[in-house]
Amino acid sequence: MPKEIHNALTAARVRQEKRPGRHADGHGLYLNVADSGARQWVWRGTVDGKRVDIGMGSARLVTLAEAREIAWTWQRIARAGGNPKLERDKNKRESMTFEAAARQVHADQVEGHGKSAKYRRQWINCLRTHAFPIIGSRPVHAVTQSEILRVLSPIWTDKPVTALTLRQRLRTVFAWARTAGHRAGDNPVDDVEAGLPKQQRKVEHLAALPFEGMPDLMRQLGEADGIAEMALRFLILTAARSGEVRAMTWAEIDIDDKVWTIPAERMKAGVEHRVPLSEPALEILSAARVLDIEMVFPGHRTGKAMHDVTLAGPLKRMGVSETVHGFRSTFRDWAAERTNAPREIAEMCLAHEVGNATERSYRRSDLFAKRNDLMGAWARWCCPVMGDVIEIGARR
Repeated sequence: MPKEIHNALTAARVRQEKRPGRHADGHGLYLNVADSGARQWVWRGTVDGKRVDIGMGSARLVTLAEAREIAWTWQRIARAGGNPKLERDKNKRESMTFEAAARQVHADQVEGHGKSAKYRRQWINCLRTHAFPIIGSRPVHAVTQSEILRVLSPIWTDKPVTALTLRQRLRTVFAWARTAGHRAGDNPVDDVEAGLPKQQRKVEHLAALPFEGMPDLMRQLGEADGIAEMALRFLILTAARSGEVRAMTWAEIDIDDKVWTIPAERMKAGVEHRVPLSEPALEILSAARVLDIEMVFPGHRTGKAMHDVTLAGPLKRMGVSETVHGFRSTFRDWAAERTNAPREIAEMCLAHEVGNATERSYRRSDLFAKRNDLMGAWARWCCPVMGDVIEIGARR
C-alpha cells in the first residue's frame, strides 16, 4: 500500500473542488476538474520511456481510496516495465457491467452539461426501468443483440416513443463502452429493428383549445391574481413554451423596447430568440414586477423556477382539459384561419426553424417587426377589451 503523502487530496475536497485543472494527490494520481465541473481521475507516469496520461474513470464512481490503490498498482507495473493501460483495458472489459457503463455515460455526458434536472432524471430512469432489470448486471462487453431484443420487445409496439428513446440511449452507452475500451466489435443496437415488428407510429397531438374560446379563457384567468394565472396568460400572449416562461428572468426583459430576449441555452433549437411584447403582456409584467426578485414568475422555492405542474394548475382548477403546450397550436390555428400572415412569420413566432439550412443562412433578419404586428393582433384577439378584434391581414 502507498504511504501517506503530504498535501494529498481528501474525500471532501474531491467532492467539493470546483477549480478547473489538475489537482495532484501523489504516486501519479490527479483529479482532473473540467470547466463543466465533471471530475475525472487521471494517472500520469512513464511507460516505455514516454510520459503518458491514463484515465481512471469518473470521481463520482471511483472513490479516492480506490483511485489511490489503482495508481499505486499502476506505478509498480510501469516501474517493472509493463503498460498500465493494457492492464486497465483488460480489467475494464472483464469487470464493468452495463449499469456501471450507463451511469458513467450519464455522469460524463448528461450531468453538468446544461441539461434540465427533469431531462437528467428521465435519461437514467428510462434505462433503470427497462434495461437494468434485464442487462444491468451483465458485463457490458458481453451483451448480445438478442439481449437488446429482450429489452426493447416488451415496449416496441405498445410504447413506440419510449422504445425509440430507449434504443438511442442504449446505442449511446455501447458506443461509449467501445470507445473507452470496455467493449470490442459492433454496437449490438445497430440494425436491431430487423428482429422487431414494424411500429405503427401515430402522431399524437396535445389537446389545444379552439381559438374561438381564447377570449373567455383569458377573461377567467384574469379574474384570479395568482402568479400561475399571470404566467399562463403571459405564455398564451407570447406563444412561448412552458419552460421558457417558467425560467424567465428580469434580465431578459427590455421594457422600453418591448422585447423579451431568450438566450440560446434556454431555447429548444439552441438559438437566441426575441419575443415581441404586446400591451397586455407588458401589463402582466408590470403587475409581476412588484415581486422584485430575479425570476419573473418564481416558484414556491426561492430562486427556483415555477414547476410545470404549478403552471398547469389554473387549467385543472377551471376544469379545462387542454394542455399548456396546446396553446401554441391554438395560436397557430388562429394565424392560419383568421389572418393572411405568411406561414414563415407564424412559424418564427413559435421559434420554429423555417426553410432548409441554405435558406436560413441567407436570412439575416428575424423579421421582428412583422412578428410584432402578428403578436399584437393575437393579443387583440385574446383580450378584445383592447378594442375591436381586427387581425393583421384579416380575412373577410
